[in-house]
Amino acid sequence: MTRVEQYPKSEIPNEIVYGHPDRPELRLITCGGTFDEGIRHYRDNLVVYATLIGPT
Repeated sequence: MTRVEQYPKSEIPNEIVYGHPDRPELRLITCGGTFDEGIRHYRDNLVVYATLIGPT
C-alpha cells in the first residue's frame, strides 16, 4: 500500500483517482466517512493506492 485518502463524493479528484499512472498501480475505491441516514449512503469515498514492488 502506498497511501490511503478519503475524499467527499462530490470532490473526488478524478484525474488522480481515475487517471493513467506511469507504472503498474492498483486503486481500490470504496465507501467511507460518515453514513448519511437520510440518503442511506456514505458521504465519502476511501481510496487505497498501491504500486507494484516486484518485477513485472
